[in-house]
Amino acid sequence: MTEPRIELTRLLDALSAHLTAVENRRGEQDPAVDEAYVAIANAFEAYEDALFDTYHEVTPLDVFIEDEDDEDEEFFPEDDEEDDDDIEYVD
Repeated sequence: MTEPRIELTRLLDALSAHLTAVENRRGEQDPAVDEAYVAIANAFEAYEDALFDTYHEVTPLDVFIEDEDDEDEEFFPEDDEEDDDDIEYVD
């Protein structure tokens, strides 16, 4: 079993590496930024797994995965027919 604190440190390191990659970006499609993005997602999932395995807890965060088919859609499309009754609000 992996310790949550170790995975948290890895997540923080991945976030720091991402910031460095963004600060030093070489063009719009810099592979270093893409790799750092994936590293954050992987580190977060490892942290979340360790947190759940050890304490049966989760974070309120989700990893966003962009589909290539969704590139042209708006983030909040106006024609979204999701019913407000289906939305769970957290206080």
